[in-house]
Amino acid sequence: MSALRAVARCRVDLGGGTLDIWPLGLLHPGACTVNVAIELRASVALAPGGDRYVVRQEGEEASAATLAELARSPGAALVARMLEPFDPGPCTVTLASDSPRGAGLGASSALAVALLAAAELAHEGRLRLEPLARARLARDLEARLMGLPTGLQDHLPAQLGGALEIAHQPGGARVRRLEVDLEALAARWVVAYTGQSHFSAGANWSVVRGRLDGDPDRVARLERIAAAASTMASALEAGAWAELGHAVGAEWEARRGLSPEVSTPRIEELLAAARAVGAWGGKACGAGGGGCVVALAPPEARAKVDEAWRRIGARPLDARPTLAGLELG
Repeated sequence: MSALRAVARCRVDLGGGTLDIWPLGLLHPGACTVNVAIELRASVALAPGGDRYVVRQEGEEASAATLAELARSPGAALVARMLEPFDPGPCTVTLASDSPRGAGLGASSALAVALLAAAELAHEGRLRLEPLARARLARDLEARLMGLPTGLQDHLPAQLGGALEIAHQPGGARVRRLEVDLEALAARWVVAYTGQSHFSAGANWSVVRGRLDGDPDRVARLERIAAAASTMASALEAGAWAELGHAVGAEWEARRGLSPEVSTPRIEELLAAARAVGAWGGKACGAGGGGCVVALAPPEARAKVDEAWRRIGARPLDARPTLAGLELG
């Protein structure tokens, strides 16, 4: 059989991240997460056949006779976990990502749902799971892999594309596609890699633990994050870009104190540089601690943000918002 191909998208989270980790969103009624799929791709090619499981990525290769053996290989453990529910048998899996490693753009989760979709197709001959069910399965398998709670938000724009509002409600998440002028949004944001990789699960766990313990500061900060995110969907749909930018900045002001691992001097340097040339607001993508930053600015200031960030060594990315989601071929 020829290789089965699946492509998913990375995302920029504008507000309400961390609240997608159960049960945090439920503890803040009305909480939601708002994010946007971007044209940075996570790609999987799965070729059934042979007598071993082979994983190739970035010039490296891992090989094993069984999935259990493959799961013990650090570079291939994610693949082994995602192949388990729809094991296609021995195969060669080739992974590629447009995102820098540890960028906070949800690339590993985009790869996870692409892997699940490719394995479903190889095993079942068709896709059986709906996007939300696939997102839940990928989240749970990632939690098993890392031994830590993980969120749901990355897996949805990866499959659905566009701008999404994910409401955290009793009984499960409600996902709504937002009607947004993505070209206008692209003209008003800059996304750049700080040069520092991050690991989100550790920072997230300290926040989850503190919130469940009832730490007053974390409770208050998550409430402010939820309040800021709650204004973003309407601002996006109305094209109220300054309001959106200020909400993103307010979200970050609440988020940066959730844990010592969230912000870094490098992140603060970049966000201060963006504000100095006219940005309305900005934040670190994902859990912070490195990775990427995003800033919202008037169109006439966008190029200035880009230039300021390049001047101090950040790398702006071609992170155009996109309606494209999961693609199979």
